[in-house]
Amino acid sequence: MKNFYKTLLLLMVTLLSTAAFSLPRLNSLPSARPTIFLDFDGHYVRSSVWNGGNPIVCTAPSLTDAQITEIFNRVSEDYRPFDINITTDSTIFLSAPLAQRMRVIITPSSSWKQGVGGVAFIGSFTWGDDTPAFVFSDRLGPNNAKYIAECCSHESGHTVGLSHQASFDNNCTLTETYNSGIGTGETSWAPIMGNSYYRNKTGWNAGPIPSGCNNIQDNLNIITSRNGFSYRADDYVETLNEAAFSPGNTSFNVNGIVATNTDKDAFKFVFSQFSNFHFEANPYSLGGTNEGANLDIKVLLYDGSQTLLRTYDPSTTMDVTIDTSLKAGTYYFVVTGAGNSFSSNYGSLGSYSITGFRSTLEIRSVALSGNVNKDEHRLNWSIVSDEPIKSQIVEVSNNGSGFTSLSDQGTTSRNAVYPANGNGTKYYRLKVTSVTNQIVYSNVIVLKSTENTAKPYTVGTLVNSFITVNAQDNFQYRIMDANGRAVLMGSGRSGINQIDMGNKAAGFYVIQLIGKNQQLQAERIIKQ
Repeated sequence: MKNFYKTLLLLMVTLLSTAAFSLPRLNSLPSARPTIFLDFDGHYVRSSVWNGGNPIVCTAPSLTDAQITEIFNRVSEDYRPFDINITTDSTIFLSAPLAQRMRVIITPSSSWKQGVGGVAFIGSFTWGDDTPAFVFSDRLGPNNAKYIAECCSHESGHTVGLSHQASFDNNCTLTETYNSGIGTGETSWAPIMGNSYYRNKTGWNAGPIPSGCNNIQDNLNIITSRNGFSYRADDYVETLNEAAFSPGNTSFNVNGIVATNTDKDAFKFVFSQFSNFHFEANPYSLGGTNEGANLDIKVLLYDGSQTLLRTYDPSTTMDVTIDTSLKAGTYYFVVTGAGNSFSSNYGSLGSYSITGFRSTLEIRSVALSGNVNKDEHRLNWSIVSDEPIKSQIVEVSNNGSGFTSLSDQGTTSRNAVYPANGNGTKYYRLKVTSVTNQIVYSNVIVLKSTENTAKPYTVGTLVNSFITVNAQDNFQYRIMDANGRAVLMGSGRSGINQIDMGNKAAGFYVIQLIGKNQQLQAERIIKQ
């Protein structure tokens, strides 16, 4: 027996590479007792439930410290809403409660388990016997940090009680055992418990499992009800009153977390005089175009009487940038998660930062108004300023978020006329620059064309058994219930399509239709 333990000790020492001794020791929430340990330094496993009870010698993966840190950050963000610690430190893991911890071994030693990128037992987080999960780095890229991180979150998701999430067509026929998501670019989405390797925005989901299109798995409810931990405590109240957090009225940098899909964080600003205000809300990410972000941010702006002034929810980006001018008074900016063209707000969760500043203005007021006259958009404005004006730029947007320069109106003009062009809704604002280079933006106005813009899809909105869609081109669709949960997904072709809703309960639904160039149309459906 003594010789056996000596041999075992020598074996485990040889598994530790020189790099392992400098392994980054990272923790996402040190105060939490429940723990998921990302084990990068090799491990000797002898378990009755793995490899037929035969030992498994897991060697350390060939990953740099930068790759390990990226994997840790991605997995930590996936579990950010919960009261659980993601760690790379074995001593933290060993001090955690036995029935509230999981070791996820990242290793290239995969020959004993063929055909998969990782394995885990459903519900094993609470077994209390340290049965580990495995992620096979040699099959993920190999050694692709994004792929390894997605697999770590997926396999640890199994351990906290989750099954795979699948895709079905409109006939309830299984199309994907692992739901690969939808969309391209920054806001593209896939569920963690599906195939999330190839989408940017990945998250927890309420969707069907492979056993049937009506077997809906509510990820968040399972995670927070079966494992002895729940969501993190709310960090900021959403109440629009004196209790709202004030980050300061000049410059600020504050971090927060949207922990649930009903969580709203209110921030209070009090201005003693007319001011130019810059506000940014950015989700946690690993770099440009919000790589690895889970939280798609929406910001609501209220005045002191708690009247909603504006909603900022860009459709193609996950962050929000606001440049505006505000009169003296109290204002509230409320940060929350949002859905987009490819996903609902169900899993739009995670950490964020808000930054910004204000400056007092020589330009005291810029007020823009306008109207539609036949096929023209007519703008008028007034400016109150203590300094001469250097330039006036009319800016335009199709969605109220990304503005571009339309025309330079010089220094004295106070009106402009533009063709409506039958292009639907246009958003206008005026950018005014003083001779001292102070920039002030006007209010935003919305003008619609008097011409009707044809929609690419005609949808029957009162449904008995089938939704009828008359499409100009091929399309994909997603149907969500009143709680924002996806209940049906599929695709259709140009012409008349019938989408079967016969097995769905009566009530209110929303159908999202996505055509070529990712053009989105959403319609409300009432199922009788």
